[in-house]
Amino acid sequence: MKQDSIVRVSDVMTQQYTMVDGLLTVAEGIRKAIDDDVKVLLVNKRHDDDEYGMVLMSDIAKKVLAKDKAPERVNIYEIMIKPVLSVNGKMDVRYCARLFERFGITKAPVIEEGKILGIVSYHDIVLKGMTHLID
Repeated sequence: MKQDSIVRVSDVMTQQYTMVDGLLTVAEGIRKAIDDDVKVLLVNKRHDDDEYGMVLMSDIAKKVLAKDKAPERVNIYEIMIKPVLSVNGKMDVRYCARLFERFGITKAPVIEEGKILGIVSYHDIVLKGMTHLID
């Protein structure tokens, strides 16, 4: 990898997520994901000392669909990942990829000063972060 060009998480992150309340039902969350054309639902904090949560479509498949639960009867807070592992926008994407591998995750919110700036995934890291290597 070129030493003179560090690709940062903020360079490759996307805004492809929707913020939701944990009290929404999974059915309502699915509708929001379809309407907003996203694959990630980030769950708002309930208060300043709370943490963000996250729901991936795979979480819905594993925790609702595969267990034959009614999405109208399950709330987002029941299936969300919380606290969610987050990354800083200034992080080098190489370290982000190592962090993902170490913890077995594929996506993480980018959080700075307690606010969500975006979301980053392996997909973003490879397709946006490594393009300067193959040019």
